[in-house]
Amino acid sequence: MNAVDRRWLARVGAAAGLLITLVALLLAPAGSASAHAVLSSSSPVASAVVPSAPSEVVLTFSESVRKVPDKVRVIAPDGSRADRGEPRFEGSVVTIGVDPAGPQGTYLVSYRVISADSHPVSGAFTYSVGAPSTPPTDAGSDSRADPVVGVGVKVTKYLGYAGLLLVVGPALVLAALWPLRLPRRGPARLLWSGAGLLAVATAAEVWMQVPYTAGGGLFDVTGEGLSEVLGSGYGTAHLIRLGLLAAAVFLLRPLTRGPVGRTDGIILTGLGVAGLFTWPLAGHPAASPAPAVSVLVDAVHLGSMAVWLGGLVMLAGFLLRQADERELRAILPIWSRWAALAVAALLLAGVVQGLIEVATLQALTGTTYGRLLLAKIGLFALVVGVAAYSRQLVRRRTAAARPVPVRRAVWVELAITAVILGVTATLVQTPPARTAVDGGSGADAGYYSTTLTSPILSLQVELDPAERGNNSMHLYAYTPDNRPQPVVEWKATAALPSAGVEPIDIPLLKLTDNHATGEFSFPSAGEWQLRFTVRTSDIDQATVTATVPIK
Repeated sequence: MNAVDRRWLARVGAAAGLLITLVALLLAPAGSASAHAVLSSSSPVASAVVPSAPSEVVLTFSESVRKVPDKVRVIAPDGSRADRGEPRFEGSVVTIGVDPAGPQGTYLVSYRVISADSHPVSGAFTYSVGAPSTPPTDAGSDSRADPVVGVGVKVTKYLGYAGLLLVVGPALVLAALWPLRLPRRGPARLLWSGAGLLAVATAAEVWMQVPYTAGGGLFDVTGEGLSEVLGSGYGTAHLIRLGLLAAAVFLLRPLTRGPVGRTDGIILTGLGVAGLFTWPLAGHPAASPAPAVSVLVDAVHLGSMAVWLGGLVMLAGFLLRQADERELRAILPIWSRWAALAVAALLLAGVVQGLIEVATLQALTGTTYGRLLLAKIGLFALVVGVAAYSRQLVRRRTAAARPVPVRRAVWVELAITAVILGVTATLVQTPPARTAVDGGSGADAGYYSTTLTSPILSLQVELDPAERGNNSMHLYAYTPDNRPQPVVEWKATAALPSAGVEPIDIPLLKLTDNHATGEFSFPSAGEWQLRFTVRTSDIDQATVTATVPIK
C-alpha cells in the first residue's frame, strides 16, 4: 500500500470516528446550566400536618435536576411505598404521584437526584396526614457511594489527564520538533500508551458515575443506571471524547511512522481541540453562571497543560537524551517559547476560571474548593520558577553543550506537576466555592466528616456545610467489623461552651436501621461540641462526642 492509499484510509477512519461523535451530539439531551441544586420548597411543606392525603408530592429545587433510578420515594406510616409510578422531572420541579387513599400518620419523602454538573444531591423530610405518628424508615434511601468508588472517580480523572498529555506531547513533538534522523519507536509507544490510558479512563469514568450518583459499590451497575448516565450530558461528553479519540487514532498512526501532510495536521489539531471541550462540558464549567466563558477558558487551561506537560515528558524522556548538540540548539529555543506561551495561557485561563468559580475572597479562603485552588496556585508558582530557571539555561546556550542541568530541571517540573494533576483531579470533584456563599446552595463550604468509635460501634458523622446557619447532618452506625449496626434510638445535642450555649437537642429522623439525618441551624461560629447517644438494644448504648469547627 502506497503513501496516498494510507492517507486515504486514515482520513476515512477519522471520518468514521467523527460520524460516531456526530450521532452522540444529535442524541445529546438539552438542558439549562445549573450546579449543586438544593431543595428550595416542597408541597406538602416539610413537617406539615395536612387534613387529607395529597395525590402528589412536589419537590422544587433551586436548579434543574435529573433522576436517579428508584431513588425518589414516599414511604407510608406502615412502611409501605406510597408513591405511584415514575416521578416526573420538569427542570427544577419533581412531581411524585402518591396514593391518596393511604393511611393517616407521618410519611417520609426521601430523594436523591443529580445536578447538572453530575454531582448527587440527597435529602429527606416528613409530612403528616391527620396527625403525626412515628416516622417510617426507608431501607432504599441509604444510597451513599462506596468509598472505593469515591476514590476511583478521582483516580480515573487523574489517569484521564495523564493519558491526554501523553497523547498531546508526543503528537506535537513528532509533528513539529522531532529530528528526522531519530527513530520514532519510543515516542510512538508512549503515544499509544497515552491513547489507551485515555480510552480506558474515559470508559471507567462512565462506569463509576453510576454507583457514584446512584449509590453502591463498584459493581452495583444496572442497565437502567448506565442508560441514565449515557443519556445525560455527562455521558454524551464522554462518548464524544471516545469518538474523537477513535477518529484521531487513524491520523496518529501515520505520524508515528514519519512526517504527515499539512491537511492531516490540521484535521488532527481540530480533533484535539474538539476533544478538549469534552472535559469542561462534563463538569463544573458547564454549570457555571457564565457557561460559555467557563467552558472556553477551561478548555484553554486543559490544552495548555497538555502541551506544556506533554512536551516536558518528550523533552526529558527522549530529546535531551537522544538529540545531538546541533539539534538541541534548534529545538530548545522553540520549545522554550512554546512553554512560555502555554504557561501564560494557563495563568490567564486559571485567573478567569477562578474569578467565576470562587467569586469572593471569603469563598477562596473559607471553602474546600478555595483552599484546594490556593494549593494548586502555590504549586504552580513553584513549577513556574523551575521553568524560568530552565529557560535561562536555554538562553545562555549551555543546554546544548551540557543538557544535564536542563534535564534535571525538567524532571523537577514533572514531579511537581504530577502533584498538581492530583490536586486538579480532586478539585473537579469538589463543589465550586461560589455555591458555598450564595445562601444555601448545598455545597461543602467546610464539609465536615469524621468517624467516632466506641467499644460497641463506630459512628460516621457528616455535616454539610459546617458553617453558620442551616446544616444537614447524616449519621451512619457500623459494628466494629464494619457492618451496618441497627439502631433503636438516636439522640444528638450541640453546645458551644465558649459562648455559654448549653446543649441543644438536634432533631433526628431515622431513615434506615443504621442511618439517621437531621437539620440544625448553628447560630454562631466557634468550636461546637456535638454529643451523640446511640442505643442499639434495651441495654446497650454508646455515647461519643466530636468538636466541630463551625465558620
